[in-house]
Amino acid sequence: MNRSLNLERPIFQQIAEKIEESILNGSLTEGDKAPSTNEIASFYQINPATAAKGINQLVEQEILYKKRGIGMFVSTGARDLLVNRRKQEFYDSFIIPLKQEAQNLNITKDELIELIEKEARS
Repeated sequence: MNRSLNLERPIFQQIAEKIEESILNGSLTEGDKAPSTNEIASFYQINPATAAKGINQLVEQEILYKKRGIGMFVSTGARDLLVNRRKQEFYDSFIIPLKQEAQNLNITKDELIELIEKEARS
């Protein structure tokens, strides 16, 4: 995990996102033990309660699960869950505004596809 945190965003959310990134890039796979609250707190020099809040967010989303007395582990299907959620966020954040702006500029569907393909080739 990267040690840098952005002080403009809630730290617990960034902790959750960094664990998500580890799952998405394959550093953590289904059944793997996730870093503990204390390991995260020590690594980032943050309060353990803040690290716990980020981890608990992932437990609530069923990305991680707890084995009592052992630690947190990556849930079965966690990567697929994250990919599907991120695809929907991508659609909402980029595709819908792109379509709206294309309509404002009278860009046709074919022109838009051509622009995307042009970028993909470069």
